[in-house]
Amino acid sequence: MEEQDRVARAVGRYVRIAPQKCQLVTDLIRDRYVGEALTILRFSKKKKASFIVEKVLRSAIANAQQKAPNIDVDNLYISEIFVNQGPHMKRWRARAMGRASRILKRTSHVHVYLEEKKGR
Repeated sequence: MEEQDRVARAVGRYVRIAPQKCQLVTDLIRDRYVGEALTILRFSKKKKASFIVEKVLRSAIANAQQKAPNIDVDNLYISEIFVNQGPHMKRWRARAMGRASRILKRTSHVHVYLEEKKGR
């Protein structure tokens, strides 16, 4: 898929959620129309992940409207959506006998690409 086919894109970077949790939500809305995807995200049980993905998706929709003002939002669909791993924040937790164990606070990069599909 080439860059010319894509109407808009949006990227949420360094989002403070584990990528695996976010991928569960993005798998639900892949290859769907934007309106349907927003409805799925609104009623998803994974509240934090769906809120983050919805925010990035709304940003992609706004980017599409800014790039081409005459575009019909109802014809937009999610051509590509994926979550990559961001850097970890390393923290320490005290353990028994004066030891410490590492805690990894994971971050994610959420990528959304939209295309226009003529005629449903």
